[in-house]
Amino acid sequence: MAAPREAPERRPFGRRFLTDPARLFQHNAWDNVEWSEEQEASARSKVQENSSQLLPQDKQEEYEVNAKRYWDDFYKIHENGFFKDRHWLFTEFPELAPNRNPSQNGDSVREFSNKEESNNEGLGSCENGHCSLETRAENQLNLIKSTPKICTEELATQNYSEWNQSDGDYPGSSASYRVLEVGCGAGNTVFPILQTNNDPGLFVYCCDFSTTAVDLVQNNAEYDSSRCFAFVHDLCNDQSPFPMPDVSLDVVILIFVLSAILPEKMQCIVNRLSRLLKPGGMILLRDYGRYDLAQLRFKKGQCLSDNFYVRGDGTRVYFFTQDELDDLFTTAGLEKIQNLVDRRLQVNRGKQMTMYRVWIQCKYRKPAAPQL
Repeated sequence: MAAPREAPERRPFGRRFLTDPARLFQHNAWDNVEWSEEQEASARSKVQENSSQLLPQDKQEEYEVNAKRYWDDFYKIHENGFFKDRHWLFTEFPELAPNRNPSQNGDSVREFSNKEESNNEGLGSCENGHCSLETRAENQLNLIKSTPKICTEELATQNYSEWNQSDGDYPGSSASYRVLEVGCGAGNTVFPILQTNNDPGLFVYCCDFSTTAVDLVQNNAEYDSSRCFAFVHDLCNDQSPFPMPDVSLDVVILIFVLSAILPEKMQCIVNRLSRLLKPGGMILLRDYGRYDLAQLRFKKGQCLSDNFYVRGDGTRVYFFTQDELDDLFTTAGLEKIQNLVDRRLQVNRGKQMTMYRVWIQCKYRKPAAPQL
């Protein structure tokens, strides 16, 4: 009997460079693509054009007041089918993986696997301004429709004071490594973490503005309340409680979340999240960068303010620069470990389309407590 054939070694996704334009459609994506001055000028011109007409103030206020309803509607329509599991997390953010190495510096080369990347084949459309390319991967979550629904509305208004945090009585209080994902959606970050990291000391909190999204997480077959706690939370409401005390978290994850928030409220939110971190704890962020494909595709009349837009479904998105994110995190007292622009050329070989994506990835750490 022949010995089983070993799977071919995957080439790290962060190391595929387009050196010969004739090979453009041989792969689904190319990394660290340099933009020409003409391309940068064209992108700038498109943004100037689509932001030349701002929505009236009363409409802007309407989108802010009804933000929760728009995200609830989004998840009612798409459930867990729009964003795919983020298995690339563990190469980008080894802090989340088993045998984590939190001391890794910020200059690591990106390593998205070809297997995950290959599922971009046949894609390339943005629905209502949502470009789902950033999270395509191999596995889809299986919702158990027959599972009785947990009453998330009660959790949303639940008084967390029933856990006496000062006595250490709160969900995950016995864990040795605590992670919070903010804006968990249907669980495309949480479940890969729980599936991949079997550290018995790990506890994962996850929250979302949308009650529907949290329902999807709690009713998923992979949800394990002994290792995870999902709850509804409004980041923009200072009075909305967290179930854990300050200075209790090792990691806070923000994956395409901060961009959905009104820019004027971002600093207060980052300040509040930083207070949850232990000394040495980190915020991990990946979000939209300036001149990303999604920004260039907006039409005139969808702009709310500079680089802040409303999609066709009523949800909103901001497109960051590195300096803007650095200001937010350093103002909150965090120190920079990583702040990188990820420029990727994604290719739809079937339609012979090219798509230029711009994302920013950051790691910021809370300074360690001074030695006495």
